Amino acid sequence: MHIPDGFLNVATVATGYAVSAGGIGYAVKEANKNLKEKQVPLMGVLAAFIFAAQMLNFPIAGGTSGHLIGATLAAILLGPWAAVLIMSCVLIAQCLIFQDGGLLALGVNILNMGIVAPFCGYYIYKLTALVLGDSRKGRLIGGFVGAWASVLLAALACAIELGVSGVSPWGVVLPAMTGVHALIGLGEGLITTAALSVVLATRADLWQPLKAVKRSEI
Repeated sequence: MHIPDGFLNVATVATGYAVSAGGIGYAVKEANKNLKEKQVPLMGVLAAFIFAAQMLNFPIAGGTSGHLIGATLAAILLGPWAAVLIMSCVLIAQCLIFQDGGLLALGVNILNMGIVAPFCGYYIYKLTALVLGDSRKGRLIGGFVGAWASVLLAALACAIELGVSGVSPWGVVLPAMTGVHALIGLGEGLITTAALSVVLATRADLWQPLKAVKRSEI
């Protein structure tokens, strides 16, 4: 899902940087206001875990492979704005150190995996868990569904950006991106659920309280 340089037109690159810069700036403000002191070390631990976990690929059908994004996991444990900061740090480090994704495309990559993925995953997790009940089972199923949906919707955003840039016809890029990432999302959901299960068993105090989703939050 890391878009390299040369695939996006100027308007898409500029829009990606503008939205991502605004999102990161607001995330810093929200994190300073709401993040508790004991959660700061967890941000570092999650960033290191996600950075390392994204290096490990798992096989998908047809010779393709996928890896964990980790945005929903971070959002569930620390909230979506803190997840924006974690994912942005991971994506910037991957781009500058390993050239994973282009420098010009960095804004769009942060938009897809650092903003779209954590917010979609987090609110789908909350809605699913609230429907199923605030229980261990409900939260884990919500985590799986949120993680799977976060990959699918981030891939959909990526396909739209590639389509708008004229890289490939809509009829090719949309099914290609969403089809493969619907399968990759299953791996994301399983890894996220396993990680949440461990956290719930050992440090349940790290979980965010499951409050009702306000209409203004949607």
